[in-house]
Amino acid sequence: MISYLRGNVINLVKITGNRVHLILEVNQVGYEIQIPSRLARELDQKNSESVQIFTHQQIRDDAIVLYGFDSAAERDLFRKLTAVSGIGTQVAIALIDTLGLRDLVEAIVAENTQLLAKTPGVGKKTAERIALELKSKLAQWRTEAGLVVTGEESVAPKPAIREDIEMTLLALGYSKEEIEQALSVISQDSLLAKNPNPEEWIRSAIAWLSR
Repeated sequence: MISYLRGNVINLVKITGNRVHLILEVNQVGYEIQIPSRLARELDQKNSESVQIFTHQQIRDDAIVLYGFDSAAERDLFRKLTAVSGIGTQVAIALIDTLGLRDLVEAIVAENTQLLAKTPGVGKKTAERIALELKSKLAQWRTEAGLVVTGEESVAPKPAIREDIEMTLLALGYSKEEIEQALSVISQDSLLAKNPNPEEWIRSAIAWLSR
């Protein structure tokens, strides 16, 4: 498995279906890598400059294909997307291209299927399946990947409040995973951050869990 490649941008080739292939020279070897159009636009200004591309290698019966991304987080999200039933590599790249890393993660966690469905090739049912299968995983992963929403750290409930919230919601029958997901979403509310009353946090969490 090739984790990343560092080399010089030799060429960007547009293929049918809005696909873009990057020719990256590494130690006098040219690698052909399919990349999102977003990344291609950035690299277009860096011809012959040294860049680092995080890669995913796919081995098929008829070919070995490299997909390239701007960051390890973007590459890891691509892998999570392609693990969803019915989501192929091209749809995964289209999702990243259309929404970008941060907005795509937030749309999935918030179950914003309307936004997800704006991606070419993604219908309502596909968007619902993506949100259903990935929302819980990404709610935790986005913090680990350093994708915390601006201001999110400051609005997260303090330890004492968080403990009250968790104990109350556990007593109401919610799982730890559901509670973590709810807290991840409601913590983005800057108004809630100013309220030290755990009951307000609990009400907001229940409202989100009961949506």
